[in-house]
Amino acid sequence: MCQADTRRAKSRLLIGILAFSGAVLAQAPSGIDNADWRRIGGTSVDLMLASPAGGPVDNVWFSSDGRTLYARTRTGRVFETIDFENWTAATRPLRPDNNPSVSVERLPAPHVVVRASPVDASRVYGLGAHLYQSEDGGRTWTNLTSYKGQSVIGPGQRDVAISPSDSSHIVVANERGVWRSLDGGLSWSGLNQFLPNLTVRRILAAPVNGRGVVAEIEAVGAAELSPALSSAVRRYVWQPVRDARMDREASARGAYSAALGAKITAVATAGDVAYAGSADGRIWVSADRGRSWTLSRTSGSGPVERLFADSQAPRVALAAVGGSGPRVLRTTNMGAGGFWDDLTSNLPDAAVRDITADRATGAVYVATDRGVYFAREDMESAGPAANWMQIGGNLPVARATAVQLDSAGNQLYVALEGYGVYATSAPHRAGALRVVNAADLSTRAAAPGSLLSVLGGPVRSARAGDLDFPILASSASGSQIQVPFEVTGKSVALALEAAAGRVSVGLAVEPTSPAIFVDRDGAPMLVDADSGLMLDAGNTARSNSRIHVLATGLGRVTPNWPTGIPAPLENPPAVKAAVRAYLDRAPVEVTRAILAPGYVGFYVIELQLPALVNAGPAELYVTADGQESNRVRVFLEP
Repeated sequence: MCQADTRRAKSRLLIGILAFSGAVLAQAPSGIDNADWRRIGGTSVDLMLASPAGGPVDNVWFSSDGRTLYARTRTGRVFETIDFENWTAATRPLRPDNNPSVSVERLPAPHVVVRASPVDASRVYGLGAHLYQSEDGGRTWTNLTSYKGQSVIGPGQRDVAISPSDSSHIVVANERGVWRSLDGGLSWSGLNQFLPNLTVRRILAAPVNGRGVVAEIEAVGAAELSPALSSAVRRYVWQPVRDARMDREASARGAYSAALGAKITAVATAGDVAYAGSADGRIWVSADRGRSWTLSRTSGSGPVERLFADSQAPRVALAAVGGSGPRVLRTTNMGAGGFWDDLTSNLPDAAVRDITADRATGAVYVATDRGVYFAREDMESAGPAANWMQIGGNLPVARATAVQLDSAGNQLYVALEGYGVYATSAPHRAGALRVVNAADLSTRAAAPGSLLSVLGGPVRSARAGDLDFPILASSASGSQIQVPFEVTGKSVALALEAAAGRVSVGLAVEPTSPAIFVDRDGAPMLVDADSGLMLDAGNTARSNSRIHVLATGLGRVTPNWPTGIPAPLENPPAVKAAVRAYLDRAPVEVTRAILAPGYVGFYVIELQLPALVNAGPAELYVTADGQESNRVRVFLEP
């Protein structure tokens, strides 16, 4: 590669670094009154149909002039669209009878409902397991939705509407949403992408190790938001996956229901301790993994919707309950026989659907039929209930069906009925400074030269002993600092000067502590070395190609480089540590590991892929002098 090409490739890489760096800083917390929610999960799921599917829709119809389409969802809500893409709540949802049923010579299949075109009496449509069309009054029929015996628009056909201005413009409602054809059924497209009609029942996992959010979706099962999709639109579409957690929980509910003689609606385990809640509000506890049970709550006014048990303190548990009685319950003494106290306090009169908590800080979040709420509760002993605060911001007004914190308690995820999943920085972190690795927000040890994010607010200065930690960016939401290359020892006391005064934070230090950068949704920062384009499921890494991995924490470099100074564009310093990389645990050649040209605290690892690789996703991680990084996914193509 000539020198000019080298500069262009580096320039493309730096542009990607700049954009990604901004995403890292954007993860700092916001206040409860102005939480900055971002939509990460949409209202459609890829079920290998004509286009992404949605939730069940019972009825569709056109306005009398054919310019507006209406849809009534299974929940009874009515939406309208005038551009056949974006939906809003209907202002006048009365249904005109513009496609009445008619009689025909014969039906294409049993129990088919026949509708006539308002503008072409000879053309009729029949709706059954499939959609059929006849152009001779019902003597002969054509199946418009069958391919290899399956419906290309999904099962459970519920309704069909024919435009009053065009007999070839038809719309079908079924168990998988709304489907439209402009050519009389020769081709189909879904109208589900912006129809708020997909119900997320539970958030099973936050992004980790290159995986996106995993959720339980009604009538679909487990689905993941893949962070590795090239199109911003495609990243909102759920992908069905097999999730062992759902299988284990379903098995546990069945086994506990049989053992306890009750309909178990919620379970939770922590170590040897298991909790089970029933449809009538009772709660049992087992100290021996479900072999024997004690009834700890004898009655209730509604079903136990969800149980939360702290994995590090099994005696601590929380319960979310429907109905009109106590709806948030806490126990801190299950080992002593069990007592549940009521934390409902000032929550509005609405069912609580889900609950999650960070025991170390006492932060508790609940999803209710009137939104998501937050309180700080004593998680060590019984005591008076705290007041709840609703988390506002830019969320749609809808029932909250699920709520979850990531493993570090930094990001809060909430599911809204019909609207998908939204995320924000966890409000309980606001004002409480916390230092994490800038690449993956983990609490892994710092290394000389690495980048750290300070979550919780702006920082004016950072210092440990006689070493200054340069502040590279600072705002009301958080800061980014660099660890000096000169730092030594196993730990340092980091003094942070913030608006509220000085805060001292203990910081573990290792010679190397590698971490691959991932964005807020779990997508890794991997770049094709030749094109400078991000690698993902739509732009895969090919065999025998080179890829750049953006990381931090690789430690000291040679020649030595000053802390806080951007690395040179030409001949950037090389990493001293032995850097290795692994794809699905098999070693991959590392051609170089350097400071990222033009940036502070960023490193670039260049990998040479083998001449032949297996197609599909592969697990990638790196090591520096034996210290392992986080694990991410890279998509490969032979």
